[in-house]
Amino acid sequence: MPPRIDLFVTAPLETNTYLLRGDGECWVVDPAMDLEGLLSVMDRGGVSPSRILLTHGHGDHIAGVMELKVAFPAVSVCCPAADADMLTDPHKNLSAAFGLEILAPPADCLLRPGDAIAMGEWTWQVLDTSGHTQGGVSYYCPRAEVVLTGDALFAGGIGRTDIPGGDERSLLDNIRRNLLALPDSTRVLPGHGPESTIGRERRENPFLANSR
Repeated sequence: MPPRIDLFVTAPLETNTYLLRGDGECWVVDPAMDLEGLLSVMDRGGVSPSRILLTHGHGDHIAGVMELKVAFPAVSVCCPAADADMLTDPHKNLSAAFGLEILAPPADCLLRPGDAIAMGEWTWQVLDTSGHTQGGVSYYCPRAEVVLTGDALFAGGIGRTDIPGGDERSLLDNIRRNLLALPDSTRVLPGHGPESTIGRERRENPFLANSR
């Protein structure tokens, strides 16, 4: 059976948090501010997360890391290496700009493009999709035909680049090189908004018009 992926949409920025379960393991991707629903599902299922995967270091995607680390001290916080300093700096993770002081524990595991992490027999590849932040990555499982894109690629959009650490050319180049190279049937699970597919984004995403 492929990994089960459950979506939790959390206020205030409608951030997508994902719960991955498969082969006896449980991972949380981009834990946001309100984890009540997520924790309830884990409690009912009797599961504890072994990893927290972060696609990038912005405050709305790391806001729940501290709560999970307190609840599950053994969980490994896995962060893109180039965004690691954002976990412990509210100015770098941009939460201070919203009047918040979001802090997360330092990463236990630094990930770089080209790395691979295993959930039992299911391997997830770390893809370079930086440009929204300097270290942004996506997580791709070829066997499951799914990619978790964070704030790099959305249904009909791409991540903002008019913010500190943003680079539009890098983001577009990385999307074309590392995401549009995936099979059209690949499910795209983004950091905000509804899911899509690589084929749909290739055909319909206005930001990728010259990639069709």
